[in-house]
Amino acid sequence: MTTKELEFQIRQKKSFLCIGLDVDLDKIPTHLLTLEDPIFEFNKAIIDATHQLCVSYKSNTAFYEAYGIKGWKSLKKTIDYLNEFYPEIFTIADAKRGDIGNTSSMYAKAFFEDLGFDSVTVAPYMGKDSVEPFLAFDGKHTILLALTSNEGAFDFQTQKVAENELYKHVLQTSKTWQNSQNLMYVVGATKAEYFSEIRKIVPDSFLLVPGVGAQGGNLHDVCKHGLNSQVGLLINSSRGIIYASSAMDFAEKAYEKAKELQSEMEKILS
Repeated sequence: MTTKELEFQIRQKKSFLCIGLDVDLDKIPTHLLTLEDPIFEFNKAIIDATHQLCVSYKSNTAFYEAYGIKGWKSLKKTIDYLNEFYPEIFTIADAKRGDIGNTSSMYAKAFFEDLGFDSVTVAPYMGKDSVEPFLAFDGKHTILLALTSNEGAFDFQTQKVAENELYKHVLQTSKTWQNSQNLMYVVGATKAEYFSEIRKIVPDSFLLVPGVGAQGGNLHDVCKHGLNSQVGLLINSSRGIIYASSAMDFAEKAYEKAKELQSEMEKILS
């Protein structure tokens, strides 16, 4: 999927919402636990209820890997379901991979070819040769961790390196890599005051923004400083939507929460 196609979906749906499918068996409705694949059945119900309100789904792979081969199969079934029935949806593997070149190539094949995701999150710490293997895939996107929403982000990401904060150095350097047009960036919503500086460096790139809702990020603050002419934002909400209810009505309540965010986004876009 190209960024132009993604922007078209945003304009059509009046939404730049990304819903995180981070499934914890301890939190999903108990009636699903009797089914053969409760993770997939939960995801399917959430997707069917909310797909008209969002343009993207993000699967944090840790929530699937934690359940071993069964969890991996549930992830595969989920992405296959999205690709078959909702191919207009932009899919994100939140895997935070990144290793030496040959290993990165294998990670990229796993997520782009075998699983069929549109994008994958990648850590930049090991530099150019750990990221370029992901960027080599046509029609796929690499979402680089730039400035994250967690408290520990201040340990390294905002520290000065040669008179510039490290996250700025990451952004600037990444633009010189081969196929850098396939880059997007993770910028946490809890760091809204940094968006203006980030837009000076990557004015045209899409930013994946976690942290709205449960982590305390403010949608309007992010949009004030982060929107560009393409919209250029994917605002992720996970727990606030998918765990809106633990009863039989969980999908309907997820729809209601997603609708609240989508309605805010529609006002902002207009």
